[in-house]
Amino acid sequence: MGFGRRDAVVSREQKLVYAGIYVLKKMDLKPAEGGMEMPLVLPSELTPLEDVLQELVNAGLVEVNRRKARFEITKKGMAYLSEIIDEAEALIEEFDEEELEDAVAELRRRNVDVLRARFLWGWYDGELDDLVLFQQRRGATPVEQWWADYLMSDALYEALISDFERA
Repeated sequence: MGFGRRDAVVSREQKLVYAGIYVLKKMDLKPAEGGMEMPLVLPSELTPLEDVLQELVNAGLVEVNRRKARFEITKKGMAYLSEIIDEAEALIEEFDEEELEDAVAELRRRNVDVLRARFLWGWYDGELDDLVLFQQRRGATPVEQWWADYLMSDALYEALISDFERA
């Protein structure tokens, strides 16, 4: 790879979708399980999620609760989250025992987005729950300490793609 400009590994729209799925899980889980409330006025470390939350509101998956000064998942959002969980469970059930190369080849044969499959797998099984730990396990340097920045960066998606691009 040269020093010239290169295209992003995923589009901004894809990042908004993946980050939206990630944020919905965070909002759904109890704080003791790694979840969190999303306040209407985001602290500086969460500002990269402003567009993500706006997209979730626009899609009717999250609503603004002004009285509690936070975003909340709607019934439609819970149904969507349930569909995503079902999708992830089906992937894991079908491909858990497969060699990576075979699973990737089959997904490609079916025209399934391999990055989405890889993201959902890590999202569902907890591998992506702590994005700082995810980076540390992979030997990333430097490690991005603010998970929202990493979630919206190319680096996360490059790491996920590197898991299967050799397959």
